[in-house]
Amino acid sequence: MTSIKKEMYHDIITGFSKLNKDEKIKFISQFFKSPHQTEEEIRSYWYIDPHIQQRFDEFSENTISNFYMPYSLAPNFLINDQMYIVPMVIEESSVVAAASHAAKYWAERGGFHSEIIATEKLGQVHFYWEGNPQKLQELFPKFKVKCLQETTGITENMRKRGGGIKDISLRNMSEVERNYYQIWASFDTCDSMGANFINTCLETFAHCLIDFFETDADLRTEKKPQIIMSILSNYTPNCLVRTWVACPIEQLTGFGTLSAQEFAWRFERAVHIARIDPYRAATHNKGIFNGIDAVVLATGNDFRAVEAGGHTFACRDGHYRSLSQVSLSGGMFNFSLTLPLALGVVGGLTNLHPMVKCSLELLQNPSSETLMMIASAAGLANNFSAVRSLTTTGIQKGHMKMHLYNMLNHFTATEEQKNLAVEHFKDHVISYNAVRTFLEELQN
Repeated sequence: MTSIKKEMYHDIITGFSKLNKDEKIKFISQFFKSPHQTEEEIRSYWYIDPHIQQRFDEFSENTISNFYMPYSLAPNFLINDQMYIVPMVIEESSVVAAASHAAKYWAERGGFHSEIIATEKLGQVHFYWEGNPQKLQELFPKFKVKCLQETTGITENMRKRGGGIKDISLRNMSEVERNYYQIWASFDTCDSMGANFINTCLETFAHCLIDFFETDADLRTEKKPQIIMSILSNYTPNCLVRTWVACPIEQLTGFGTLSAQEFAWRFERAVHIARIDPYRAATHNKGIFNGIDAVVLATGNDFRAVEAGGHTFACRDGHYRSLSQVSLSGGMFNFSLTLPLALGVVGGLTNLHPMVKCSLELLQNPSSETLMMIASAAGLANNFSAVRSLTTTGIQKGHMKMHLYNMLNHFTATEEQKNLAVEHFKDHVISYNAVRTFLEELQN
């Protein structure tokens, strides 16, 4: 796509959302140096089937095209004695290769083990009230019954599947903010992520609270509460999955000249550093989410919510730390990952996006709990590969090797030049300048 003419965009745009798709494209193309070429490129990424493209257009607002991401596969994930080929959607070089390598490595050592600790999700109604906290607390059981009655129709289908509202409680937050309270609710959303379900229940609770003050004999004379907002929390510390790999230290082979004992020690030290240093922990955990996000995207889930919850969990004791841990005891190497993962396999895009349906079928149509374990295993696999590289050959050797094709495409290298470059850089340091120089020498 040609560069945008920035000098043309200086006025506020009004009515853009009311334009149809073709009108939006024609409007936006005028800001580019080659409007016709821009239009063609935008349209070239449309889905061939117009019905599917319309479905894509309705996923979001003001859509004009599709933004493609690589859809990759990482085989050999042995999780709880079940083998999986894991779909991953990510644009970063070496992530899928790292996950695949770690998956195969641990498949030969018993595979990944995983367990669901809990699946509870949370939501809050935030409000202010200038009254007697004890009086509100005493009346809250009556209010709770009212909330459950008012949401009966909303929760009917979820209850049939074994889920629904688990509990409703009152939290007095006046110690941190004067007159501030929360209605705190926990939910079981079964195989759905449940955001819309939870938010609908919470907004009903808010309406119930106002109505409760208007109709209850003990509260009619009280000043009404001020509802600020009703919303789920993406921090779900009681929706946890734990995944781990383990083997005798002596089986940690294949790391050059390092002995198994030395590799285990260096690996444990690297993870420990990420436990005590937030600067290292941020990059360490980013590597975990390389794997998790890729699976979350491939299965049509919300990676932003997953990351928000994961990073909050990483600093739950007031210090941002590594999400993974290593234990070396009794001659065993145990590497584990515990984090909150609120995922769903029904609702949302799961029945609408064709590649999401493909991903779920490839994963043998998992339950939400199984998907939590698969995504967690991908995160642990990427973390293992990253720490392994950092403590042995260094991260850049493998990463830049995978990144080489991006550089060659950037310089519009021919297929012959690419083949020669791949052979050349087997024994040379890869950098943009080195690749540019190599191609110039070929051309000369």
